[in-house]
Amino acid sequence: MRHFFSHRRDPRGSDPRWPGQDGRGEARRFHRDFGDGERGGRGSGPFGRHGHHGGRHGGRGGRFFESGDLRLVLLRLIAERPRHGYELMEEIETRLGGAYRPSPGTIYPTLTLLEELGQIAVSATEGAKKLYAVTPEGERVLAEQKAEADALFARMDAAGGEAPAAGKLQILRAMHNLKLALRLRLGRGNLSEEQLRRIVEAIDATATRIERE
Repeated sequence: MRHFFSHRRDPRGSDPRWPGQDGRGEARRFHRDFGDGERGGRGSGPFGRHGHHGGRHGGRGGRFFESGDLRLVLLRLIAERPRHGYELMEEIETRLGGAYRPSPGTIYPTLTLLEELGQIAVSATEGAKKLYAVTPEGERVLAEQKAEADALFARMDAAGGEAPAAGKLQILRAMHNLKLALRLRLGRGNLSEEQLRRIVEAIDATATRIERE
């Protein structure tokens, strides 16, 4: 993974990740330097100061969210139900109609910052994945910023094609489920030729049925 942070030497002679002995100070430096969006000039990207729309990979070249927006988006999504980082990336992409997908280098430092601020907490772990839940402090922040969150989610719907129809969202979710299932199964390895053949046949058969609909 590409590292956005440079290690600083602790003048006190302790952990080089200072400030923050567990490395969480890195998240604060990330948001100080880059805000909540991808790297790029301020105002670039669909949610920047100078526009509301962008291409499929708009977030990769510039900032998609204004400073603080992504924190509020993640906090509200986690308040709906506990989620892990990968699921949050998929949910944002789905809500935006596939127009933008935040990178792990954007999502995980923001989650770390929210945890550091006491607005979310790890409620469970699923293997290497952390499941985040909102805290009372997070609920308080959401209540205080309800108007901002409502406006932000309305802009997200507009950027995704003026509130995508439920059918489109269902298709996107199904596509993500298929991709995740394939990724997990291939990641386990040890696929026999027969298993591989059945998987390929199932995908091909589904594609054929979709074409005929």
